[in-house]
Amino acid sequence: MNRILAFSVLSLLMTATCHAQVRAQGLFDVEARRAALSQPSLAAARAACLAIARDPSWASLKPVDGVKAADGPNTDGGVNTHSWAVMALTGRALAGDAASEASLRDLLLAWAKARAFEGTGAESEALYGLKRVLLPTIVAYSVLHRSLDDSQRQIVSGWIDSLVRRVDRTFGTDTVRDSQRALADSILMAWGAITADDALYERGSRGYRAVLGQARPDGSLVLETRRGARALWHMRQSLASLTVMAEVAATRGVDLYGLREGEANFDRILSYLLNGITEPEVVMAYASENESPGAEADFRRQDMSFLAKRGFGRHPMAWVEPVAARDRVGLATKRLKTLLARSLRSDRPLIDELAGGNATCFWGR
Repeated sequence: MNRILAFSVLSLLMTATCHAQVRAQGLFDVEARRAALSQPSLAAARAACLAIARDPSWASLKPVDGVKAADGPNTDGGVNTHSWAVMALTGRALAGDAASEASLRDLLLAWAKARAFEGTGAESEALYGLKRVLLPTIVAYSVLHRSLDDSQRQIVSGWIDSLVRRVDRTFGTDTVRDSQRALADSILMAWGAITADDALYERGSRGYRAVLGQARPDGSLVLETRRGARALWHMRQSLASLTVMAEVAATRGVDLYGLREGEANFDRILSYLLNGITEPEVVMAYASENESPGAEADFRRQDMSFLAKRGFGRHPMAWVEPVAARDRVGLATKRLKTLLARSLRSDRPLIDELAGGNATCFWGR
């Protein structure tokens, strides 16, 4: 009886350990991707991981005390240089570049010890900048995890955890469900998965359902399509975060891509964005509300700049890579793959903070 009891306890412990290992994957299965990138069939994807050269000056980047509202994604300040360095080094480390892995470790340790970004103010735009930095930092930690000792893991994970808790807030009723909240929820899910924090993971997962819950029957998102000239721009941003959340869930064997809330699911929202890209007129009635449209006051002039790589290396459509890499049936996925082949593939590697970094490296075939 004692031997049977001991065996049962051991089995439970092994099951729990295996489950924890599965849950700790984060945005993707790091070791499986690392192994895949070593195969000749993924030589192009590995090349994408190594496409951005390691800059020796990154080693001397000074930790930034806090993100300011002015530190937007179109600026060249220390925050964005740090973020670019992290994304480039993470891709290179995943592809097996030992020097880049060491540089990434030293960079994160230095910024963690300095408690970088903890001086970020509580205003919405500053926290948006912090969210953009956080997601690739979380992915970097998941890739770097194997080369950190216990003390180093505690330093880096403790720093990241404090920042993750900081962005888990809303500003009024609308921001419970808009693209900024979805970005925060993608961060909660990713960090919750890596640290096996089920409460954090589930809080983020509820955010996915909240986005579906605000969709109209045609797939348009109420809070995003009212944004005048940036209606489609914000639709794209929400889809980026939905994709990240769905990919995190997939590491746990959960299919959020197929989840339906009322008449809405991922494909319905994706189809609306693709329809809007092809025929911007479909969004005009909603966009005419012109709520916080940005610099362009004419809602009829839809901002399509998200379809091209920006001058600072980021590509707002990087989230397309994981969706296109999945063998999903349906017209929406087929249309997205066509868009990738015709308009985006030449811009590879597709890299962006909202996708967690070098998406072509993480998912590209």
